[in-house]
Amino acid sequence: MTPGIIERYAASLPVSATTPRITLGEGSTPLVRSSRIGPSIGLHQLYFKYEGLNPSGSFKDRGMALATAKAVEAGAKTLLCASTGNTSASASAYASRCGLRAVVVVPAGGIAAGKLAQALAYGATVLTVKGTFDTALKLVRQVADQPGVALVNSVNPDRIEGQKTAAFEIVEQLREVPSELFIPVGNGGNITAYWRGFSELARTQGSSRPQMHGAQAEGAAPLVRGKPVARPRTVATAIRIGNPASWESAIAARDESGGSIEAVSDAEIMAAHRRLAREEGLLVEPASAAGVALLLARAREGTVRRDQPIVCVLTGHGLKDPEALTRGLTIPAAVEPTLTALRRAIG
Repeated sequence: MTPGIIERYAASLPVSATTPRITLGEGSTPLVRSSRIGPSIGLHQLYFKYEGLNPSGSFKDRGMALATAKAVEAGAKTLLCASTGNTSASASAYASRCGLRAVVVVPAGGIAAGKLAQALAYGATVLTVKGTFDTALKLVRQVADQPGVALVNSVNPDRIEGQKTAAFEIVEQLREVPSELFIPVGNGGNITAYWRGFSELARTQGSSRPQMHGAQAEGAAPLVRGKPVARPRTVATAIRIGNPASWESAIAARDESGGSIEAVSDAEIMAAHRRLAREEGLLVEPASAAGVALLLARAREGTVRRDQPIVCVLTGHGLKDPEALTRGLTIPAAVEPTLTALRRAIG
């Protein structure tokens, strides 16, 4: 098995000799150079960090590996989280791996079918609550002080520490620091983690740091509006969050990097979602396409550095949300099983 993030980056993580090296093979995800989207907008050094190839299908596995290891080290028996889907899938997978119980609380009707199926398949106790993700997170934070329970949402500092390793990988794979990084923003933990990773490299290696551009959905854009959104709405369920737990650190990443956090429409997200599949062969869930949608918008405005490397983070695999893959598509009718009919249908 490929070494996991704890073994690979132990020197840069809050681990000791007694911290178990728990892994499902997370990390080491590909950095894919754009073959068509980039050149179409005049960007010949555009790359996609394809985090959907982590074990449970999203970037969450990086942080969950470390959070689980530290929980086991502390004697926890239960992993607890609120989730829009990816956290629940990841927590359930790592709990199963380590013989722990996973308890996940999700907003009713607010989780993609593929993610809910994952948590159930891994054997988690799944509870749905009326309300939003923010309601669910508030509830689990209130019960997380029970003995033997570890809260593994991104409010857990070990989650952020694990997720920062993606920034290390990007620099290793590019052999330089990208000039700009585009990333979806929901709860704010991932943009926080990437900025921490790049900042640590800058301190230890004297490297530069990229501008961080966070993308929120128009109907769930509290960081853009500057105030919480009571009823967030977007097709991108993974970033359907109205009051991010990592609000301050996400804003700090934006400001310290000289970057931006902007809103994109659901139509722009789904257009980018389709382009990634049809032009790059990259299948992602809708939220993953938010950063690409923002890049395309900024390219139209002429505010992108065209002569330097740019990275878009694709946070989750497309099979997480199978309904999104066929939205607006027509399933072809059956043809007669004859060569003539087949040739006619092919055209």
